[in-house]
Amino acid sequence: MLEDLQAASDVLRRGGTILYPTDTIWGIGCDATCEEAVQKIYDIKQRRDEKSMLVLLDSADKLNRYVVEVPDIAWNILVVADQPLTVIYPGAQNLAKNLIPGDGSIGIRIVADEFCKKLISGFGRPIVSTSANLSGMPWPGNFQKIDRTILKKVDYVVRWRQNEKSHGKPSGIIKIGLRGEVQVIRE
Repeated sequence: MLEDLQAASDVLRRGGTILYPTDTIWGIGCDATCEEAVQKIYDIKQRRDEKSMLVLLDSADKLNRYVVEVPDIAWNILVVADQPLTVIYPGAQNLAKNLIPGDGSIGIRIVADEFCKKLISGFGRPIVSTSANLSGMPWPGNFQKIDRTILKKVDYVVRWRQNEKSHGKPSGIIKIGLRGEVQVIRE
């Protein structure tokens, strides 16, 4: 794991892209504060840049760096969530402009996965996470199901957990408004 953490961090620092395991499914990632790196992911996925991608953080304590105002209800939801949960917050800040959709929101998931936590902590910035598939294709449940096109286009492929046969699934998604309104996007 340590070799992968170091190599992935080096690639992220250079503005590159990685293919890595998360607490849900395998993802394509990059430095969430670097517009050029974010554009590389849109190109790899053959995806229009109006379709939003989410950001991973290693700690809820860092939310205020990337969200102007975290609604109070969000803190309560994060405490009780027992499965990976992506929360869409209003008022994204300090992230690559091409990562933030027109409404100014951003989806953020606080990871529990040991590899992701260590990677994000060591890197020191949030990491983009989007499913490791071409746009419009099904997300891969494990490493073996990732399209070879993706494997060839990213700058680094993490070896950690490649042999796992279990099938991951995407996180739940909710959207929270400034007045505390909650909308379930995906259970």
